[in-house]
Amino acid sequence: MSEQKIDLATEKFFYYCMGLRKGDMLNQVKMMRARYPDDTPERLSRRFIAAQTPLSIVTSALIHLPTVIPVAGPAFRFLGVASGTTLMMVLNMTLVMQIALIHGYDLNDRARIKELFAVIAATAAATGSTVLIPQLATLRPRLRAIAGSAVIMTTAQLFGEVALKYFSRRQAASDTAAAEETATVA
Repeated sequence: MSEQKIDLATEKFFYYCMGLRKGDMLNQVKMMRARYPDDTPERLSRRFIAAQTPLSIVTSALIHLPTVIPVAGPAFRFLGVASGTTLMMVLNMTLVMQIALIHGYDLNDRARIKELFAVIAATAAATGSTVLIPQLATLRPRLRAIAGSAVIMTTAQLFGEVALKYFSRRQAASDTAAAEETATVA
């Protein structure tokens, strides 16, 4: 299969299946830059990270609320976990891509695909933590829901912080290389 077909399939997967809209992300970053023109890329990134917290609480409720309701059947519980996990993946991927945009990275670069797959895997692990971590799995449903919510909110914050360090470090390295190249030519 040619590389172009793989890129198109990947693009369609992220756009249609995961709900990532590059235009929306670009508009959100432009809006934040216009609203806070004096902010550094780090400060703008932190604004996006802070905005993620209330959204994480909502998705956590989708994931954990069905497990707290004793009369909820397995189908309702599965629906809550599936929809909440999907929403959290989209939110985390959007956050990482917004931070990439703030630091001048191209969303069409193939490197973003690897980064997004890492976000998907880590989000799945975080949302499954109440089942995967034995200490959490043995808790009563209400305590497990609270612990799971804390894990999900913390994970969202960590995604933002890791993305901020990753993209700012890579940007600094490329700026240094460009400065050295300019000095060598001059």
